[in-house]
Amino acid sequence: MKFTYYTSGTCSSAINLEIIDGKLHNVMFNGGCHGNLQGISRLVEGMDCKEAISKLEGIRCGYKATSCPDQLAQALKEAIATQV
Repeated sequence: MKFTYYTSGTCSSAINLEIIDGKLHNVMFNGGCHGNLQGISRLVEGMDCKEAISKLEGIRCGYKATSCPDQLAQALKEAIATQV
C-alpha cells in the first residue's frame, strides 16, 4: 500500500511511504534536512511498522512539539488505521 502523509510542524511538507506485509519501505520525505531524513529512511527500511512507531513517536525537534521522525510515526499510525 502506498501512502502520502502531509506533515505538520516540521520543515518537511510530506512523507511518501509504502507498507508491504506490515513492513515499511521506500520512505521519502519532501523537504527538511535531506541528510538526516535520508538516514532515517534507510534505518527504517524493512522495519515492522509498529516497531518504527514505538521508536520514533514523541521525538521532538528543538522547541517544536514534533519532529520529522515523530511525523513519520503519525503517518504510520494513520496508514495502519486506513488498512483496517
